[in-house]
Amino acid sequence: PLDLLVPVLSLQLSNTAILHQIRRDQVTDTCRANSVSTRKRRVLTPNDLKHLVVDEDHEMIYCYVPKVACTNWKRVMMVLTGRGKYGDPMEIPANEAHVSSNLKTLNQYSIPEINHRLKNYMKFLFVREPFERLVSAYRNKFTQKYNTSFHKRYGTKIVRRQRKNATQEALRKGDDVKFEEFVAYLIDPHTQREEPFNEHWQTVYSLCHPCHIHYDLIGKYETLEEDSNYILQLAGVGNYLKFPTYAKSTRTTDEMTTEFFQNISSEHQTQLYEVYKLDFLMFNYSVPSYLKLE
Repeated sequence: PLDLLVPVLSLQLSNTAILHQIRRDQVTDTCRANSVSTRKRRVLTPNDLKHLVVDEDHEMIYCYVPKVACTNWKRVMMVLTGRGKYGDPMEIPANEAHVSSNLKTLNQYSIPEINHRLKNYMKFLFVREPFERLVSAYRNKFTQKYNTSFHKRYGTKIVRRQRKNATQEALRKGDDVKFEEFVAYLIDPHTQREEPFNEHWQTVYSLCHPCHIHYDLIGKYETLEEDSNYILQLAGVGNYLKFPTYAKSTRTTDEMTTEFFQNISSEHQTQLYEVYKLDFLMFNYSVPSYLKLE
């Protein structure tokens, strides 16, 4: 009989739905196991919500995580919220996507409006293997000559704190930070006390608050295209909007990450893993095989 032939598409969708349910459960279980949700629940302040981009027309909220395809997702959000102003996400220049006034974030609403949206809108975020994301951030911010603002703001501080006998030039420019120095800076208790991490290396857990905000969908960098197009389909725009695909030749890979970690002592690796541990657990990333944990 014909009715036994389940359409392939709906079967795929139900499999995808199950996959996302498993990812959601993983977050819930991790929050519970680390009693993040039960420990005197920290109330979110508007300041905690500045990474949550709101699309009123499609009732969606996207929490952006730097170094996890966030430029392309911001471009897509500009197409979705632009009411016809933009057609093709890739025609939007990258720097334009990062202009904060081009997108509305949840912290710009009143408390009742915030609560209404958190309760009723479809919420999603994208995650990536934490150390791969970290190496990606390091390569982008500290090895590119054009990122002088980062060299000045963080590089000089890292050199001053982590490098013995630093030259005057290195102290002034901060443009030759080694990965080992960057790691030493991240695990230094002084750094954590001084100010929050920059968003490019801040944990997803601290940027998007997955223990307090119940995300409907957790996309992964490793399955970026499928996950993104599934979300666009659920938003009802999948027929005219596809997630931009392009192979970036400079992309940070697992092999590259392995290489960067070769020179990090096992003691520092262990401390760094502790910093990012909740991201590993919450989003189901196993301890990398190259780590020499103590």
